[in-house]
Amino acid sequence: MSDAVEAGDVFKNRCLRAGHMLAPCASYSVERVSFGAVEDGDCVDVFLREGPHKPDVVISLTYLHRVETGDPVAVRNSFIDEILLDHLPRLPHPWPADAIGLIDRSADLPELVRLRIVGPSEVDVVASCLTVYTAMSDDETSLPLHG
Repeated sequence: MSDAVEAGDVFKNRCLRAGHMLAPCASYSVERVSFGAVEDGDCVDVFLREGPHKPDVVISLTYLHRVETGDPVAVRNSFIDEILLDHLPRLPHPWPADAIGLIDRSADLPELVRLRIVGPSEVDVVASCLTVYTAMSDDETSLPLHG
């Protein structure tokens, strides 16, 4: 296996794992969306919350290629009907049909990740890097430490 194939598999697997982590968040609400800058580009953080008995989740996307959030005020505290995460591979590999035309593809474009949060207000982000943070819920923090 070449290094390029191995690197692609790593990013694809990271996207798949993150998608599995986020699937249960369909019952959550978007608490807020915040924008910022990193060393070489822009970033967006999406904060998800359901309540004290489920862990808060932050989805951090950096090196943005596309961001669409609609009305920023309407997004806040908007419940989630569905949360989707797609791996968008480099050329010559095809993208999912609903991702075609989102951004211009070229041979220089790296593999990407697409986050879509569907609900009354929608978030749609295409980025080069993804990190998902999960906090402990209040129930987990009340458990005694063993050891």
